[in-house]
Amino acid sequence: MQHRERYSSGAKWESIVGYSRAVRVGDRIYVTGTTATDENSNIVGVGDAYRQTVQCILNIERALKHFDATLENVVRTRMFVTDISRWEEYGRAHGEFFREIMPATTMVEVSGLIDPDMLVEVEADAEF
Repeated sequence: MQHRERYSSGAKWESIVGYSRAVRVGDRIYVTGTTATDENSNIVGVGDAYRQTVQCILNIERALKHFDATLENVVRTRMFVTDISRWEEYGRAHGEFFREIMPATTMVEVSGLIDPDMLVEVEADAEF
């Protein structure tokens, strides 16, 4: 088995559920479903789908930097949204970061996230 390196954001859910914000194995980085929380686990942009998506991607970017990677290393994203009718808001934020990178992506509606104020959760896979 290849060496596994973990990154923790310090979010309160990590220790409760037992997961890492991101894991690097070889040339791949897997970033956990990431929500719009700040460094104190407070939700950023309550009610604002665009702002929450931006915060999710900024949090993903922070995790990637831990492994000396950038958003340009992202090859796939997955967006889990609580209201698909707001797809343009989520998509606009995603496009601002990934328009030139063009990773494979998925957006699916889910019935809810861990906190009812969370509108979106984004996962990312990256490679060197």
